Amino acid sequence: MPKAKNTKKQKIEKPVWLKYTKEEVEAIILKLADKGLTAEKIGLVLKDQYGIPKVKIYNLKIKEVLDKKAKFEEPTNINLKAKLEKVIEHYKKNKQDKKAERSLVITKAKLKKRQDYLKKKEKK
Repeated sequence: MPKAKNTKKQKIEKPVWLKYTKEEVEAIILKLADKGLTAEKIGLVLKDQYGIPKVKIYNLKIKEVLDKKAKFEEPTNINLKAKLEKVIEHYKKNKQDKKAERSLVITKAKLKKRQDYLKKKEKK
């Protein structure tokens, strides 16, 4: 018989040794976004270089901060665009590669499907 789990969420408190304010963290996030980092990478940099374990401590979300300044781009789209560029480069050099041709078609379809989904989601 499985044990009952505690469903009550624990409140995340700011550690005593953390010296950044909410505004400073927002500024750091925007600075890192200007460098071209995605939301996931920004979280890693904040943890590794700035010693900020979680942005939730400041009642923030990286995506929401980037959305305010219209700098957020869906990571899935970024990854699909990068893959598409690689496949296109490969296919230009190797026209006889039928697997690359198929991969090109599939990747384009995935990207379009994802973009259409996000547009529909924004309208709601």
